[in-house]
Formats: sequence, C-alpha cells, structure tokens
Amino acid sequence: MVDETQKQDFAGFSQTVIDHARNPRNVGTIPNPDGYASAVGSCGDIMEIWLKMNGDRIQNITFSTTGCGPTVAALSLVTELAKGKTIAETRKITPEYVLDALGGLPEENIECAVLSVAVLRGAIGDYLAFKNEPWKRMYRQQ
Repeated sequence: MVDETQKQDFAGFSQTVIDHARNPRNVGTIPNPDGYASAVGSCGDIMEIWLKMNGDRIQNITFSTTGCGPTVAALSLVTELAKGKTIAETRKITPEYVLDALGGLPEENIECAVLSVAVLRGAIGDYLAFKNEPWKRMYRQQ
C-alpha cells in the first residue's frame, strides 16, 4: 500500500516514471564489460552503464546511479529500450524519445533523460573504441 508521502513524492509523474522508479530494470554491473560510461549530472547524480555485446548487438546492459526517482526511471527505460538492439538501432534512442516513452518529465528533471542517453552513447563509444584493439582494455581506468 502506498502512503501519502510516497504519493506526494511522485505527484505530477506518469505511471511509467513511477513504475520504472519503483521497479527499475537492469540494475547492477557487468564484470569485464565490453562498454562502460559514466556521467555526473548538474545536481551531483552519478549515472553508469555497462554493456555486454554480441557482435554489434547489445546482449546485456545494466546501470547504477546515485540519482533520484526520475534518474532511475530514465536509466531503467533506456536500458530496456537498448537491450537486444544493434548499435545502429540505438541511434533512435534520443532524449526526446525517452521523454515521450516516460510520459514526460518536469522541466527540472529533463536532464535525467538527456544524461541517460548520453551515458548509453558513451558506453557504445567505449565499446567501439576498443573493438579492434581489445588488449587496450587492460590499461583502461574505471
């Protein structure tokens, strides 16, 4: 049962945001990922994404964050949208697409969608950077 405080915490948010914030998908890390990226939001939220690839298709994707409910929701949705997709297909995942899929976010939370897509693209970029020279991963710092 949801108490009044929880109702107020999510006042003005869509059911999709509430669902992904309360029941996030793909939370965690991937040991020895094929791609990794992180970002820090203007509010100090840390967002991280790990990828495991099968060729140019995202086989597994996980995330971690220190962020608020809208940040969790955006990352959860982005990982769901990207899982099983090719790199080319992930280009369709834009901040606007995420905002629409979430049912919108208040102005102060739009950065959550923008950064979640940026971190996804960063993890894909990381994968592509090391794809042809995997030995360089040994020297990467995380």
